[in-house]
Amino acid sequence: MSELMIGDSAPDFELEGDGGSKISLSTLSGSPVVVYFYPKDDTPGCTKEAIAFSALEPEFARLGAKIIGISPDTAAKHDKFKAKHDLTIRLAADPDKIACEAFGVWVEKSMYGKKYMGVERSTFLVNADGKLAQIWRKVKVAGHAEAVLDAVKAL
Repeated sequence: MSELMIGDSAPDFELEGDGGSKISLSTLSGSPVVVYFYPKDDTPGCTKEAIAFSALEPEFARLGAKIIGISPDTAAKHDKFKAKHDLTIRLAADPDKIACEAFGVWVEKSMYGKKYMGVERSTFLVNADGKLAQIWRKVKVAGHAEAVLDAVKAL
């Protein structure tokens, strides 16, 4: 599979969302969508990222943009994660890694010399026409949500 590039159509997905909802990218067409992938609920970096996006969610909403966080965790884990940290963004469960693989974020990683498969922290900004307007790979959490908000403002 070739790597997604700016201007490509964003891969559609339908995943179980928090609160028993269904989340699909195609039903959100017509407005910008921030799709961010993160490794695991309730880990330090992932928690900081989710809190940062939640804090800025009203500004994204004023611009008409939706935010979806996706990880391989279950929807039940997402519900607990949202409640524990008062998160306002939507979270989608991808335990079968369907969206992760479609977006090319399910990759081989290495820690302490051991190789394993996991989610590469990445964010995709999808414009109202369903095309990729911006891609951030190997995201560093500090300042990231603000950078994504700036990109949405520039659409």
